[in-house]
Amino acid sequence: MTQAARPLAAVSLKAYLGHAETARWLAVVRPVAAARPAVEVAVLPQLTSVPEAVAVLGDVCAVGAQSVSVADPGAATGEVPAAVLAELGVRYGEIGHAERRAAGESDDLFAAQARAAVGVGVEPLICVGEDPRTDPVDAAVRCVRQLDAVLAGVAPSVPVVVAYEPVWAIGAEDPAPATHVTEVADRLRRWAQHRGRTVRLLYGGTAGPGTFAALHPHVDGLFLGRRAHDPAALADVLDEMARTVRAGEDS
Repeated sequence: MTQAARPLAAVSLKAYLGHAETARWLAVVRPVAAARPAVEVAVLPQLTSVPEAVAVLGDVCAVGAQSVSVADPGAATGEVPAAVLAELGVRYGEIGHAERRAAGESDDLFAAQARAAVGVGVEPLICVGEDPRTDPVDAAVRCVRQLDAVLAGVAPSVPVVVAYEPVWAIGAEDPAPATHVTEVADRLRRWAQHRGRTVRLLYGGTAGPGTFAALHPHVDGLFLGRRAHDPAALADVLDEMARTVRAGEDS
């Protein structure tokens, strides 16, 4: 992460909240994010709440979509083309989450989603991670294999966000050990440099208060889930991220 770059805190609401609950959450989170401009916040609600999120947060936060369709406008019943996401104001499109892999989606599909997102100006947020638990070297090899497959059709000059989420840490009691994450992150950073890619690297997998301080400067931010669904906990994470980056710049 460059000195001028803000850390990124991306928050997926998954399918935990209904539309009315999401609207209330957005209203509470708006002043939380607005008061902490040192951190970029991106919110990824359910697709049906994307317009609400853009309307409420659009001037203080980025908005993302939890999936990207590969369908073109036309005869594609039930699909929401990537062009519509861009029209709505979506900046980030999540691709390759472990829960989508568990549902049977493949790297070939994720590669098509990445191309569709980039084609309409939506920045891919690509999730990678190993399952089952393994050592950091093998974990990085597995993640690189996923990244090379998903980004095969995306030019190296296109900026992407990569969220390292070890599958065994998603929904666990604690995040993956910092020693494991930092080694994987450093290897992914070297992969990006070798490929000439511009990458912002996040950690996800039971991330919450305390996680960023343990991982910085090896990662550029966090991909948050249920622990950020409490706005007070999200505020704590954003404050910690800002303090950590500021302390690193002052040292």
